[in-house]
Amino acid sequence: MSKTVTVNERSYAFPKAPVVVVCIDGSEPDYMTEAMAAGRMPWLKGMLPAGSDLRADCVVPSFTNPNNLSIVTGQPPKVHGICGNFFYDPAKDAEVMMNDPAYLRAPTLFAAFQKEGAKIAVITAKDKLRRLLGKGLEMKAGEAVCFSAEKADEATVAENGIDGLLDLVGKPVPSVYSADLSEFVFAAGVKLMESLRPDLMYLSTTDYIQHKHAPGTEGANDFYAMLDGYFAELDAAGAIIVLTADHGMNAKHKADGSPNVLYLQSALDAFLGDGKARTILPITDPYVVHHGALGSYATVYLPKDADFAAVAEFIEGLEGVERVLTREEAAADFELPPERIGELVVVTEKTRAVGTRPDKHDLSGLEVPLRSHGGVSEQVVPLIVNRRVSGLEGRRLRNFDAFDIALNHAEASRAAAAE
Repeated sequence: MSKTVTVNERSYAFPKAPVVVVCIDGSEPDYMTEAMAAGRMPWLKGMLPAGSDLRADCVVPSFTNPNNLSIVTGQPPKVHGICGNFFYDPAKDAEVMMNDPAYLRAPTLFAAFQKEGAKIAVITAKDKLRRLLGKGLEMKAGEAVCFSAEKADEATVAENGIDGLLDLVGKPVPSVYSADLSEFVFAAGVKLMESLRPDLMYLSTTDYIQHKHAPGTEGANDFYAMLDGYFAELDAAGAIIVLTADHGMNAKHKADGSPNVLYLQSALDAFLGDGKARTILPITDPYVVHHGALGSYATVYLPKDADFAAVAEFIEGLEGVERVLTREEAAADFELPPERIGELVVVTEKTRAVGTRPDKHDLSGLEVPLRSHGGVSEQVVPLIVNRRVSGLEGRRLRNFDAFDIALNHAEASRAAAAE
């Protein structure tokens, strides 16, 4: 009988071949469809007849941290606790980043599999995720590595399980605001597949390109052509590969190219009085140049004496609002930890972003019309496997099923898949 590993009440078979799960940040399914149609992803196009081209729902809010942590724990935010990149911590009466591993309430698959003897490699584009994804891993050269492309030059064996990354990869540290940051992730992954040959590998990119380039454009196709080459190398190494995303991406600008924004804090100040409500934008992180902290999801904290129903009705009447949910409704519908969201959750329409006040958003760095994410309209993501899969009939697929599918439902080899 094959060994299994149980993590967060889900059981996974121990890998018989290297498993590589890739989170392509911001990868609306059309990106790969358009790149294949343009002849820019020959490996993917050639693989699909013997593989599996599925779709899945990501976690809402459709942001980076909640979804990456869902993928690596196999559970929604109500279990692991990470419900945004940024949140209001009532205990501290402060708005803080959710980068601290102390906020993570559930173990990752990586820590659990390492304890069972698996070799682990986790590579992220930005360092904001690295500590969260690596929580519980015991960094050991040749056994477990976890590092970011952003700080590859600072990697040490003690902190990351590896050093000398720039020499290994043969590339300099890339700019955070570049496609090179994501390419470094894959170049490092291919090198580690050769040298470490991990049992589980997780590769997580940045959505810099997707914020700037729509599917089918030259910039997008160039990026996906680059990814395709690395996918081919990982496939040739015998890996089971699952491609998914943390969220999709949509244009959120007007016909003249200006951002299409509902400034919710300004509206609430006019309705309730200045500062009575607190609007939190969980998209906020240290890297806001390409989106100006504008997404399609917000959570609102209200004073205890406020008429919550009246405020909800007021927000529902604002142009561009798709849904207003109470804390209880949002926790149930989006599987969120209720104590980490406000009294109300606001989701805007596909083409509309939500902000606080105009003076709180620096949009000077937007070189192209705003493209962003966060709402239900960015929930559908790819779930592509380079193997045939079985046993998924009638099941709602989520991006956080990626490791379950790779370990429990995918053919062990391409040869088996082709038969």
